[in-house]
Amino acid sequence: MVSVSVQPVDVLLSDGTTVQLRQIEPQDAAGIVAMHSRFSERTRYLRYFSPYPRIPERDLRRFVTVDHHDREAFVVVAGERIVAVGRYERLGPQAPQAEVAFVVEDAFQGRGIGSVLLEHLADAARRVGVTSFVAEVLPANGTMLRVFADFGYQVRRQFADGVVHLSFPIAPTEQTLEVQRGREQRTESRSVARLLAPRGVAVYGASATGQGVGAAVLGHLRDGGFPGAIVPVHPAASTVAGLPAYPSAVDAGVPVDLAVVAVPPEAARAVVADAAAAGAHALVVISAGFAEAGPAGAAAQRGLVRAAHAAGMRVVGPNCLGVANTDPTVRLNATLAPVLPAAGPVGIFSQSGAFGVALLAEASRRGLGLSSFVSAGNRADVSGNDLLQYWQDDPRTDVIMLYLETFGNPRKFARLARRIGRSKPVVALASPARPPGVDESPGLDTEAVSALFAQSGVIRVDTVAELLDVGVLLADQPLPAGARVAVVGNSSALTGLAATACVAQGLTVAAGYPCDVGPAAGAAEFAVALADAAADERVDALVAVFAPPLPGQHTEVDSDVVAALPVASAAGKPTVATFLAGRPPAGVPAYGSVEEAVRALARVTRYARWLRRDPGVPPELSGVDSAAGEAAIRADGADPTGALLAAYGIELVASVPARSAEEAAEAADRVGYPVTIKAAAAGLRHRLDLGAVRLDLADAAALRRAYAEMSAVFGAEVLVQAMVAPGVPCVVELVEDPAFGPVVGFGLGGVATELLGDRAWRALPLTGSDAAELVDEPRAAPLLRGHRGAAPVDRAALADLLLRVGRLADDQPRIRSLTLNPVLARPDGLSVLHATVRIGSAAARPDTGPRRL
Repeated sequence: MVSVSVQPVDVLLSDGTTVQLRQIEPQDAAGIVAMHSRFSERTRYLRYFSPYPRIPERDLRRFVTVDHHDREAFVVVAGERIVAVGRYERLGPQAPQAEVAFVVEDAFQGRGIGSVLLEHLADAARRVGVTSFVAEVLPANGTMLRVFADFGYQVRRQFADGVVHLSFPIAPTEQTLEVQRGREQRTESRSVARLLAPRGVAVYGASATGQGVGAAVLGHLRDGGFPGAIVPVHPAASTVAGLPAYPSAVDAGVPVDLAVVAVPPEAARAVVADAAAAGAHALVVISAGFAEAGPAGAAAQRGLVRAAHAAGMRVVGPNCLGVANTDPTVRLNATLAPVLPAAGPVGIFSQSGAFGVALLAEASRRGLGLSSFVSAGNRADVSGNDLLQYWQDDPRTDVIMLYLETFGNPRKFARLARRIGRSKPVVALASPARPPGVDESPGLDTEAVSALFAQSGVIRVDTVAELLDVGVLLADQPLPAGARVAVVGNSSALTGLAATACVAQGLTVAAGYPCDVGPAAGAAEFAVALADAAADERVDALVAVFAPPLPGQHTEVDSDVVAALPVASAAGKPTVATFLAGRPPAGVPAYGSVEEAVRALARVTRYARWLRRDPGVPPELSGVDSAAGEAAIRADGADPTGALLAAYGIELVASVPARSAEEAAEAADRVGYPVTIKAAAAGLRHRLDLGAVRLDLADAAALRRAYAEMSAVFGAEVLVQAMVAPGVPCVVELVEDPAFGPVVGFGLGGVATELLGDRAWRALPLTGSDAAELVDEPRAAPLLRGHRGAAPVDRAALADLLLRVGRLADDQPRIRSLTLNPVLARPDGLSVLHATVRIGSAAARPDTGPRRL
């Protein structure tokens, strides 16, 4: 029996506060006794079925001493005190059942601790072979009964001897994952809501001289009209920036929910303690000198976050620009930006402070309204994923804009984006620098990453200007119902440029357009053309182009054009405009060039098409044995490839290695003639063009001749396989991408397609729609549908293969890469001829398992 070690984790409760969850230790005895002493009589009775006024020494030793295998226990720690404990105990050696129980002290009940304990206990139990839990609960303990009932498990109840007996399997299901992720969303959203709507703000590090970043944030808070208490904390000064200052936030005697920290790293831990004593829920750490400064700074950052979490607080930063909320009832500007954009529907997250400044300034210049803003800096705690969770349900946010340099939890980002993008568009400016792949595997190229963003419903852009170009369009205009565009203008050159740009961006110029009203046309005539286009059933969106009039003609854009431009959007059709003279009307996005206007429209059109697409669901697959797959990976000294694939219903054509003509002949006798022999090197197994593959060898004589010719060129080692029916060669790949986690790729085989990078990619989990699209997306995909008289292959079999590879990757986080090459696709099915698998460490994959920060 091997005990299972579980690292301590910080978790969020339902009210947005943080606690730590860890395995129990013998030295926790005093903490358990202290917690027990704080229980009410009712809590003791409901947990122990008796008054149980004190814990006998024998029971206490058993409580705190477990083997972390057949008996496990976790404690929940808030600050320095234990506030809850949960445990399971196996019902016998190697038994698949274990009894589970937990208790939470009164002051922490109703905050979701029971659900968190159940998640972590079930995860630990599954790892040692426990498949189901049983529990005994008094009928009066409605809270505990709801914890089990609301989790999504299929709970069976029996009532006997005055006790409710519960039993339920603990394998995760779609229902339990949905429940778990719903709780995750609510807790993360609430933790962000608390920091963006504080009753009072304490500022640490604002100098009395008015110099430095602390004084700047303090001034912006005050000048921005924040209605709550603003508390400068200063060791000596009585006033700072005209506000009363205090040596401690506690001394102010007012509610303080948010602490802004602008002190050196070595002083930050003391600030955490002071802010916690004042009741703060969150820290915004403007100070630099943490992880970005080297190992010592990284250690200081870890200590800061640990201390904050122990006190129940979340951390924005360090090394960040700050946070802002334009809600008229909040008016929070806790940033280094002196002026915020006006209130509006766009939420902005920026990992970089410098980009954050640029984003806010440009948004203000363009009149793009802001709902809230967070700059995460080093992103030691609060991340873009947290903000996505918050903005999902924020009624003031309709559009989400992100600047991302790296992904802390890429799989979670893709999952959240796919869900949130269905109700609110997500626009992301991702750093052009691609991080290396995971465990030495190469990362994907820029085109593949853009495709993965699009699959997740994220509108990816390349510059701050493009981020704002798309943002103003989404904020002001309806989504297009299709890709048909009417181009209307008063310059043949500009309307021609716009039409060309539409085609280049994958849009369709609607029949009858572009419409050039001519440079001599009056504003009224221009307005009529726009109105006609808006009413045209063949049109989904408009591009309006207005050029400067010639000398002696119209000198300004008159009211007729101003009134006509919003007509299309009122009819549910977006309009983008390029005005080279006069000022465009409010409410219609205007761009400096037709190319910029069309590019923004094309990106929004692709997003609208994604919204119309049926996302599908991961289908049930027959013949899948996850446990057998895991056993194949764990098999010592054996190649797991064949057994691993077989566990997921993927049949691999047997390959027998040989290093001489005699061995090759013996292998051919075993697999049966006719056979093929191939050079053993992975890069040569499909290179028929180089002579590294010899097909349809009917007898031993033909095989020996072929072996002699091949070994002279490619070496002695070959692979012998039975011949299979010919087909279209395809390649299936699985790689671990640093920005999206495990992704599945599909393309057609051959040197040309490899050189062109003709692969389609999808992030996990794969739905039926994803798999079908993967098969049809490569540029060479027409070869699968029948080309120049060839019979079409079984594309459904290819889609099924992709789903099985995706399921394998979902189930087995140790798989770092997998390549099936070639896969011969035929009208009657397919054959997988070769597979290569690379296995990594057993480290937990992000966004799997129980909730944790």
